[in-house]
Amino acid sequence: MTGEGPVLSVGRGVIAEVARLAALEVPEVLRVGRAAPPWRVALAGSPVRIRVRADEVSVRIWLVARPGADLVTATAAVQHAVGTAIERLLGLRVAGVTVLVDGVGA
Repeated sequence: MTGEGPVLSVGRGVIAEVARLAALEVPEVLRVGRAAPPWRVALAGSPVRIRVRADEVSVRIWLVARPGADLVTATAAVQHAVGTAIERLLGLRVAGVTVLVDGVGA
């Protein structure tokens, strides 16, 4: 033991789930996902994409906002919530969080 403390190793699925749950905590977010016909959703893949390079994590997340939501404020809140959750809960450095609003109230 080197005295540096425990080392945590997490998979992409864990990072994606933390990001999804953090985004859902923002009141303006109706759901994490795409607003499209089911066939397009199936072809598009997961609404949360994770990229790990060196010791940094990049997140791309698609969501559907609530009707009447201020989208600028909502996306900024999601970026902050997701970045903070990954850094605090998982101890990973976040390079960036990209939020894509794919629909409103659909």
